[in-house]
Amino acid sequence: MYRIESHPILEVEGEAKIPFYFNGRRLLAKEEEVISSALFAYGIKVFGHHSKDGSPQGIFCANGQCAQCLVIADGVPVKGCMIQVREGMRVTTCDGIPELPASDVPPGEFKPIRIIDTDVLIIGGGPAGITAALELAPHDIDILIVDDKHRLGGKLVLQTHSFFGTVADCFAGTRGIDIATKLDSEIEEHSNIRVMLNTTAVACYQDKKIGVVDDAGYLLINPKKLLIAAGAREKALSFPGCDLPGVYGAGAFQTLVNRDLVRPSQKLFIVGGGNVGLIAAYHAIQAGIGVVGLVEALPQVGGYKVHQDKIKRLGVPVWTSHTVKCAYGKDRVESVTVVQVDKNFSEIPGTEKTFEADTLLVAVGLNPVNELFDQAKKFGMDVYCAGDALEIAEASAAIFSGKIAGRQIAQSLGKEVSVPAEWQRRWEILKSKPGETYSLEIKTPESGVFPIIRCVQEIPCDPCIYICPKEMIKIKGDPIFGLPEVVGDECTGCTLCVAVCPGLAITMVDLREEGSDGLVIVPFELLEFEINVGEQVDAVDMDGNFVTKAKVEKIAKRKAYDRTILVTLRMPKDKTTLVTGFRVQDPKLSEPIHLPSPSCVDDETIICRCERVMAKEIRELIRQGVRDMNQLKVLRCGMGACGGKTCQSLIMRLFQQEDVDLCEVIPFTQRPLVAEVKVGMLAGEKSEDE
Repeated sequence: MYRIESHPILEVEGEAKIPFYFNGRRLLAKEEEVISSALFAYGIKVFGHHSKDGSPQGIFCANGQCAQCLVIADGVPVKGCMIQVREGMRVTTCDGIPELPASDVPPGEFKPIRIIDTDVLIIGGGPAGITAALELAPHDIDILIVDDKHRLGGKLVLQTHSFFGTVADCFAGTRGIDIATKLDSEIEEHSNIRVMLNTTAVACYQDKKIGVVDDAGYLLINPKKLLIAAGAREKALSFPGCDLPGVYGAGAFQTLVNRDLVRPSQKLFIVGGGNVGLIAAYHAIQAGIGVVGLVEALPQVGGYKVHQDKIKRLGVPVWTSHTVKCAYGKDRVESVTVVQVDKNFSEIPGTEKTFEADTLLVAVGLNPVNELFDQAKKFGMDVYCAGDALEIAEASAAIFSGKIAGRQIAQSLGKEVSVPAEWQRRWEILKSKPGETYSLEIKTPESGVFPIIRCVQEIPCDPCIYICPKEMIKIKGDPIFGLPEVVGDECTGCTLCVAVCPGLAITMVDLREEGSDGLVIVPFELLEFEINVGEQVDAVDMDGNFVTKAKVEKIAKRKAYDRTILVTLRMPKDKTTLVTGFRVQDPKLSEPIHLPSPSCVDDETIICRCERVMAKEIRELIRQGVRDMNQLKVLRCGMGACGGKTCQSLIMRLFQQEDVDLCEVIPFTQRPLVAEVKVGMLAGEKSEDE
């Protein structure tokens, strides 16, 4: 079994008691568990084989946006990541083209299509959608939220780390999972907010109605105002082996690990150094997964430095100016080859390194899920957009984006509300890229107890200034974006600042003892039993470089620390101001392996996953003069279950590689339906039960 039985942040609840069958084998699933997670819990990662070439199929997005996880459930082809296991369900691999089940419903038996009227329809129950609803709720407005998951919260339910941003505006210092719970409970307090879960919005129509599908079938919603807060989908990356089971997006990984408590990997490699990739590496270590390494094509990571520092301290190497060259394996990922790139992102021959890994995590960015927004604008609806559907940014920015959109919609409905000018400025800061990085200056006394703050990059964050009982921490410069600094010398060593820092960037140095030894208190968010009092550890600096051997003197876990453990390390006094943490990973995990160079043929890279179309097939048509992507459908490219959402950006990159100006390229025509719907549902066909 590959279930996570203990976790430093998440409570492991419930047992797998629901029986179902996979290819005749009896398995057990947890309550509300989706098929894909239940299969991963048994180490089953191949869900079928493609009809075109027999290639193995697994998961990629785990968010309903692609169709890599297609299985047959009780005779019906379904996306395994979206369908919950039912008792006695019989699931089989989808090998080739599935045979559609015959309908037992007599022809001509139809029911009226349900129509729901509402003042405001919000599509997406993540941080932006929820906060927009909460801003609208006090104004006697009828609000309906639809979301395709079984609970509200969006990506917040996957985020075990503490938020950055501001305490006053977006829950800085609080873990994402707790923010999701808090917002959900606030929604329940308002009787004028209706919520439809497990409900997918599939189309916007010319008569300004929205088509959705829920457990009872198909219905239409007739809103006065529409807010799209549907979030984002993973960007794909093309390279030889990118289509192997074991290559999937960071969101899929976090869904398996942090939502469903399934350990999908033993040795993980990550491509992409934004916050998503850096945080995924940290989440992996929390779940007991070894992280072999992380590569980023740019000369520096795009995410927060404190996120990079966290994983480097734990022993994860980060290689900038590197990218993945290929993934290799027969039916799954077995190894990953990376290569150094120059300033033009061209590979440097002879710099290849191959690592043993069973999973390659693609964290190269997100694309907005905004198809319904575009359709609604086309049909003249009064439509608004918020969160990642509007602009990709941090979840704290999505919260503020939703608040602003909620106020704007209330104004459009004639309510006497205003959008404070300061809100716009704060939103701009929260969604901004990291600012300048400065050299660390440590001015420390020779005795006493004092904190050291290693937050040297301008990012929006302020929990530390509120937690200090002596008010010794101030923000220098911009009150949101400036750097924190310690003022005064009244520290009592309470360690609250060490525990509250979202970046784990604060340590407490204690030099009050006589003798040559000093103490350093560092934050630790892994399982308690992974560290023991009395053992020797490799203490490291903020960049993960070895400083000294240190002895674990004390381990403290208190309610006030919010699941952060504080570890006291004993070491020579002259080393105390350098130490930021200690390694937990064995360096041998990240050593390259010596294998014959795997085959890495770029032209044979799969671009269209759904229809198995290779790069060379698309390049040939581009060289023949094709500039309308709809003409690529002669290859069935873009005609798969994802509707071209996954491959379009990859095809655009091929046009660029062929020196075609993208202004000349016509993208895929957007389909009327943005997700699959049974034809019988659209027609109002009655089910057997009805």
